[in-house]
Amino acid sequence: MKFLDEAKIYIRAGAGGPGCISFRREKFIEYGGPNGGDGGKGGDVWAECVEGLNTLIDYRYQQHFRAKNGEHGMGQNRTGKDGEDVVLKVPQGTEIYDYESEELLADMIEIGQRTLIAKGGNGGWGNLRFKSSTNQAPRRANPGQPAVERTLLLRLKLIADAGLVGLPNAGKSTFLAAVSNAKPKIADYPFTTLVPGLGVVEIDGREFVLADIPGLIEGASQGAGLGDRFLAHVERCAVLLHLVDGTSETVGADYEVIVQELADYDLGLAEKPRVVTLNKIDALSPEEIGGKLAELSAAGAQDVLLLSGATNKGVTETLRELWREIAGNRAENSQINQDAQDREDGTGEAPKWSPI
Repeated sequence: MKFLDEAKIYIRAGAGGPGCISFRREKFIEYGGPNGGDGGKGGDVWAECVEGLNTLIDYRYQQHFRAKNGEHGMGQNRTGKDGEDVVLKVPQGTEIYDYESEELLADMIEIGQRTLIAKGGNGGWGNLRFKSSTNQAPRRANPGQPAVERTLLLRLKLIADAGLVGLPNAGKSTFLAAVSNAKPKIADYPFTTLVPGLGVVEIDGREFVLADIPGLIEGASQGAGLGDRFLAHVERCAVLLHLVDGTSETVGADYEVIVQELADYDLGLAEKPRVVTLNKIDALSPEEIGGKLAELSAAGAQDVLLLSGATNKGVTETLRELWREIAGNRAENSQINQDAQDREDGTGEAPKWSPI
C-alpha cells in the first residue's frame, strides 16, 4: 500500500427538499384545507476516525463526495425522506482543514471520533405550515435550504509515542527493524527510507509505537531533501530518538544540523525530550568511540548512549530510556484529562483567577 499523507477533496452536503403545496380532495369535504408536507433534510458530511488505516491513499482515487438531497414533501401531510449522510473514514491523526480559509475544522486523534464537516440543508415547509385564521388556503411553500459545498485539505500526522530523527543513513531503519516487527527497506545508501514507518516496540512487558521518518539534511525545515514534509509525523511524539552515525567523520556537526533543523521547523520540536545515541559502534574501536563522544559533548549533546542496531548492543538501555520519557508524558496527560473531567463534573477545584 502506498503512503499518502496529504489529500485535497471536495464535499457537498445534501440540499433540503422543497415543501409541497397540496389540498385535501376527499369526497363530501367541501372545504378541504391544505395538507402539503415538509421537504426532507439533506444529508450531512461526517468525518470518522477508524482503525486499520495509516494512509490517505483512498482519497487519491476519489476526491468528490456528495450527500443525498432531501426529497420533496408530498400531499396528505407526508414529509419527504431525509438524504443519506456521507462518512469520510480517515486514519488516526488526520487533521481536516478548510482549503480556502485554512481553518482547522477537526483533529481526528481518537478511534471512533466523529465530527460534522458539512451540515445538510433543512427541508422547506409545506403549505400546511402557512395556514392561519386569515389564510385558510395558502398557496405557498418554502424551498429547501441550499447545499453546502467545501474544499477540504486532509493532512495525516502519524500517532506515535517516539520518533526517530537523524541524517540519512544514520541507521534509523535498522534500529526500527531490530526492535519491532516492522520491515523497512534497509540499504547502505542515503534516502533508503522514502516514507514514514511505524513499529510497535516491547520493553519490560510494556509497548509503545515508534515512528521512522526519512532522513533530514541541512535546510530540511525550508524544504530541502525528503525529511521536511515528514517532520509533521513526529510532532505528536512524546520523545525523539536522535541517532548519530558513529562512522561519520563529523559527528559533532551532524548532531548540530539535526538540532538546528528541529528548531527551525518550530512547533515545539526543539523543546521535546530527546534521547541522543551514537549509533554503529560495532564499526568503531574504543578509542574512536571516546573521540566521537568528546565531539558530541563539545557540540552540546548530553548523556549520549552507545548503540548498535546491527548487533543489538545498547538497544535495551535505549528503549528503557525512551519508555521513561513516554511513561512520564502519559502520566502527565492522564492527570490533565482527569483534572478537566473533575472540573466538568463539578468535583474538582476551579481554576484560580483574579480580576485585572
